[in-house]
Amino acid sequence: MMKSFVMMFCSMTPLLLIIGLLPNLAFASSHNYGEALSKSFLFYEAQRSGYLPHDQRVQWRGNSGLLDGKASGVDLVGGYYDAGDNVKFGLPMAFTVTMMSWSIIEYGKQMGESGELSNAIDAVKWGTDYLLKAHPEPNVLYGEVGDGTTDHYCWQRPEDMTTSRAAYRIDPSRPGSDLAGETAAAMAAASIVFRNSNPAYAKELLTHAYQLFEFADKYRGKYDSSITVAQKYYRSVSGYADELLWAAAWLYKASNKEYYLNYLGENGDALGGTGWSMTEFGWDVKYAGVQTLAAKFLMQGNAGNHAPVFEKYQEKAENFMCACLGKGNQNIHKSPGGLIFRQRWNNMQFVTSASFLATVYSDYLASARKSLKCSSGTVLPSELLSFAKSQVDYILGDNPRATSYMVGYGNNYPRQVHHRGSSIVSVKKDPSFVSCRGGYATWFSRKASDPNLLAGAIVGGPDAYDNFADQRDNYEQTEPATYNNAPLIGVLARLHGGQSKYSQLLPVAIPQPKPDPEQKVTPAPASSTADITIEQKETASWVPKGKTYYRYSVIVTNKSAMTMKNLKLSIYQLYGSLWGLSKYGDSYVFPAWLNSLPAGKTLEFVYVHSASPATVSISSYTLV
Repeated sequence: MMKSFVMMFCSMTPLLLIIGLLPNLAFASSHNYGEALSKSFLFYEAQRSGYLPHDQRVQWRGNSGLLDGKASGVDLVGGYYDAGDNVKFGLPMAFTVTMMSWSIIEYGKQMGESGELSNAIDAVKWGTDYLLKAHPEPNVLYGEVGDGTTDHYCWQRPEDMTTSRAAYRIDPSRPGSDLAGETAAAMAAASIVFRNSNPAYAKELLTHAYQLFEFADKYRGKYDSSITVAQKYYRSVSGYADELLWAAAWLYKASNKEYYLNYLGENGDALGGTGWSMTEFGWDVKYAGVQTLAAKFLMQGNAGNHAPVFEKYQEKAENFMCACLGKGNQNIHKSPGGLIFRQRWNNMQFVTSASFLATVYSDYLASARKSLKCSSGTVLPSELLSFAKSQVDYILGDNPRATSYMVGYGNNYPRQVHHRGSSIVSVKKDPSFVSCRGGYATWFSRKASDPNLLAGAIVGGPDAYDNFADQRDNYEQTEPATYNNAPLIGVLARLHGGQSKYSQLLPVAIPQPKPDPEQKVTPAPASSTADITIEQKETASWVPKGKTYYRYSVIVTNKSAMTMKNLKLSIYQLYGSLWGLSKYGDSYVFPAWLNSLPAGKTLEFVYVHSASPATVSISSYTLV
């Protein structure tokens, strides 16, 4: 498990966006990002607690933690062990779910193309199923099962553990706004993932997210003041203000309710979202993530009357990006080999999180045809993506030691991982009981490689000078964590997918593979037909420098009983930018992440200009 860290805030000069283009990138690399992506999901299967499913691929693991919560009268079986121990910590687990979900929302198409989308969704659901159990009442949330003190005294595989499985909760008398806020964010983000494939489950998640946000906002306090056993391991140094904004951002993205957008606009200053320029992003400090999402909302044209506040969010987001690139006023330190370095204890968590933010922001800027202006000069979106790629390549072996810090990837990777399950022979191979202290004597002290391969795990990584010692007792460098991998899966999917022309400004419909049978071509010149309806509405307006701009939302609905493909729309009297469709000659077609519209489903696109609504008509489509 990972100890909390000292947060460093810094101030940086404001930045302005300028117009820029993203050139085509050639992802020439010796690394197989698809293989690394696949292995990442195996790591999550190795971290599972509870009853393992029939399709479990990591066979050296068995059922564990089957009585979790029973002493408290609640079912807390399931979820994830956070790192190399057997404790279930709610704050990092919820952050892991949020970041896995964000990765899918942005890059679900690429995961689908690599064959990993179903594994990604399964990984999210293993987490959300547990989080739903942990929230049995609107104002009650269980935030930890087990405790670090007794757990660290023992070295046992999860299937044998004899340590305390006490459950710890927050409620109105013992609040935890940071824990409740992060869990609300996780459920809101996950609801987007399941919106198409499992709408009832998505609705359930969103309902719990609403309740948790209200709980977090109404009963304010730090969770580690209520669950004190977490203080040595996941202390909330940043407090809860960032999680309140983080949760509001995700709830707005998931629900499109103005309440949460207004919350961001009205509380950005008071809760620090518009004031802090960050040089880190992780399970404790969410400001850079909030600022990145807020910048996206602004570029979408969603900020409305709060645009001045959201511009400040964006300014701080771009300070973070410039700091990552080493082109700001106060930059993130890098090792001689080029790895960003924050702290000696599990530094890799900051590498993967920063790489993810840089990747998505690169795509946001490119789709908005904008660039950064850092203190050292103009930065094209492609530079952000190149930065993220450089960090991933370092992790996978392009470093002074030629070591892969993903277990099982390449030929030279950590063999003595600080991880109880992987370091002790599988219970399926040798069911002999491993005692609490006997595990230290027999297995922890072994100088041999782990008997079980913890494939896909991202370990803590090297020090500030690229040095690394592959030793089981070197927990600062050899212990993995679920939140190391969660942001990385999105970057790996993006890099594996390569360069493509699509806008990341709109929510991605999680693609579902469909057969391609014989098609029926239907001409449709009218604006609506018996098969398709088109509805337009104005959703926002603002007046910069005396000129009024309008944001219009257009909903296209497949009213037929068949799947729609090859839709072509004609749009006239459009005088601004459009997001959510791809341009094809004089027509507009499905965006790159969507190749069909199932029966009864809708497609939304938006455009912004300073005129009345454009004329949208249907040119043609096919039903299959």
